[in-house]
Amino acid sequence: MSAVRPQAGVPTRLLLGSGPSIVPERVLEALAQPTIGHMDPAFAAIMGETIDLLREAFQTDNRATLPISGTGSAGMEALVANFVDPGDRVVCGVHGLFGERMADELARAGADVVRVEAQWGRAIDQERLIAAAADGLDAMVVVHGETSTGVAQPLDGLADACREQDALLLIDCVTSIGGHPLRIDEAGVDAAFAGTQKCLNCPPGLAPFTAGERALAKLERREQPGRSWYFDLSLVLGYWTPDENGGGGRSYHHTAPINMVYALREALRIAVGDEWLPSAWERHRRAHHALRDALGVLGCVRLAPDGEQLHPLLAVSPPEGVDEAAVRNALLLDHGIEISGGLGPLAGRLWRIGVMGAGARREPQQQLVGALCELLGAEPAEALAALDEGWRA
Repeated sequence: MSAVRPQAGVPTRLLLGSGPSIVPERVLEALAQPTIGHMDPAFAAIMGETIDLLREAFQTDNRATLPISGTGSAGMEALVANFVDPGDRVVCGVHGLFGERMADELARAGADVVRVEAQWGRAIDQERLIAAAADGLDAMVVVHGETSTGVAQPLDGLADACREQDALLLIDCVTSIGGHPLRIDEAGVDAAFAGTQKCLNCPPGLAPFTAGERALAKLERREQPGRSWYFDLSLVLGYWTPDENGGGGRSYHHTAPINMVYALREALRIAVGDEWLPSAWERHRRAHHALRDALGVLGCVRLAPDGEQLHPLLAVSPPEGVDEAAVRNALLLDHGIEISGGLGPLAGRLWRIGVMGAGARREPQQQLVGALCELLGAEPAEALAALDEGWRA
């Protein structure tokens, strides 16, 4: 099949922002395959392979593993709609924009939200989360990869604290899945959601989702249906995993975004099939540190301290005296490279650079560093040498 070419009027971009990320041609070609029916046995086979690959990406044996039809925010809605009931006491970690969104979603669901906060750009001390759980809770929700700050939240001890209270541990791993070490079963996570458009290098539109038996048991104990029909796992699983859900034949729930499932399957084949997942995690780590060192030569400083960095997202302050928005705009329009700016209290003070999937490689990082040197009037040799040295380390 010939290479996929941009349509007229659609520019070619090197996507190195906070997402969406670079979409490989193999994934675009899969997206363009003929659409078949959502109840076609051929599509059922594709669904089954996609589920198996998602289990590998999440590092889980959970039978309830599937892509939710919708973006990552749909995954957040599904998480709360299925596993948080009105009046539940929920401890929520907040140290960035997506923790704030989670707290808002929990409050809208009628939960009693206990916020445990940290400064934007820092991880939350697990002992503070554990202490909040000691007073009793029904669930704890944390953002494992905070996209607004480039911080990874440690999960150590959280599952044990939740289990002591017969509570659920729920996480957002939109930016970490596929690029930062995360083993759902080993960490004791009861349910999690992600997104396709970060390290998986798939277009946005699906939310990988997984739920373990403890989470499903809470769902089954409900005496009344949950507040969402569309995201009700007790219904959706009859379509995605009928045999494992004890439902016999596949039952119609909604028309899945068929071509997006094709694309996700191919993206997962690349992300966890072609490359051993621990090798991918190590590549993202090296790419993160190499780019940090190169940008450090230009005067950029990483927001997250050592040990708290999220490998797929490098958040740095621009060089002193630089108009960050003007440079980002010129980078996009003159060089075709996208990076992202800061959000919330960090707006105007931060560059957020994706180190995700195909973007976590030397060649796109060389393009970025070279373009930034040109825009900043800097000699590129030293910065590019630091990048190369980081990749050799």
